[in-house]
Amino acid sequence: MKMDFNKLRKKKKIISIGKVKIGGDFDIALQSMTNTNTNDVLATIKQIHELEEAECDIVRVSIFDMEAANNIVKIKKNIKIPLVADIHYDYRIAIESIKKGADKIRINPGNIGSPDRVKKIVDTAKEYKVPIRIGVNTGSLPQELYDIYQGPCVDAVIHAVKDQVKMLLDFDFDNFVIAAKSTNAMETVEIYRRLNDMFDNPLHVGITESGTLLKGTIKSSLALGILLNEGISDTIRISLTDNPVKEVEVAKDILNYMEIKKYGVNIISCPTCGRTKIDLIEVVRIVEEKTKTLKKNLDIAVMGCSVNGINEAKYADLGIAFGNKKAVIFKKGEIIKTLDESLAIEAFLEELDKC
Repeated sequence: MKMDFNKLRKKKKIISIGKVKIGGDFDIALQSMTNTNTNDVLATIKQIHELEEAECDIVRVSIFDMEAANNIVKIKKNIKIPLVADIHYDYRIAIESIKKGADKIRINPGNIGSPDRVKKIVDTAKEYKVPIRIGVNTGSLPQELYDIYQGPCVDAVIHAVKDQVKMLLDFDFDNFVIAAKSTNAMETVEIYRRLNDMFDNPLHVGITESGTLLKGTIKSSLALGILLNEGISDTIRISLTDNPVKEVEVAKDILNYMEIKKYGVNIISCPTCGRTKIDLIEVVRIVEEKTKTLKKNLDIAVMGCSVNGINEAKYADLGIAFGNKKAVIFKKGEIIKTLDESLAIEAFLEELDKC
């Protein structure tokens, strides 16, 4: 039975991040963050263009000094998606980032300093109608919370979020998004379950510092799969030690495979075995590379033998199954071509273009 994410979802306050709206019934927004030096404007713009091509909805950039803040103007002129300025420690950089056109700022109020400094940021955000993301991580809590809770834990994170939400509300500001992440998948699940019950502001969900492409994908998929299945999330980021484009690709796959939102081609392929007479791993790699930017919502099958051929993939929109020097191409289980395996991949891609 297909999950209806929006029926499970607690409707959050609607927040506008540039032209993208989150909360309410709006789609989950996919985020990533550049890993270029923001003061290298051309490199940063180039990477954002790559993220746009990958269907990223919102991009975050590190703003670590006044030069980087000033570069927001140049970057925004050359990109299409909303830009979030990521700031730590210096409230003046946060204020300047808002003035230079950031569509949202991400701060950890706990490391900005005195409440007076946070209020100055909030006052500027009010003036420019720019939302703030409260960003709390297990690794960057106030020292007194580590002392109270004997280290990072779910209760310490929730305590920090409550303090920071109260601070913003005391300044008569509720135009904010909440993120509170752990590097531990199950801690993250518990944190967001509690935040979802406690607050009506949108939640930005993810595992912080999740790791490499493989391990980080597994860890993030575990936590996000549980939370999305419970209707929890308004924006997501998959934090990987890899090219940021990979973060977007993984996020899209999670939403796609959970049938929350369709993103292009879904490849069905068998794991190979002793019956396989072709280098199926390479064939699938070629097909995946050729179709990764295809905007068609299709299920396509690439199968290695007759056992895992048409029968197991008969519901695919288009499929190919290899045998002994031969291959068949089929649609919805019906064979449309039989040909030599040397011609099969090219013919398969030609049929894909017709779908």
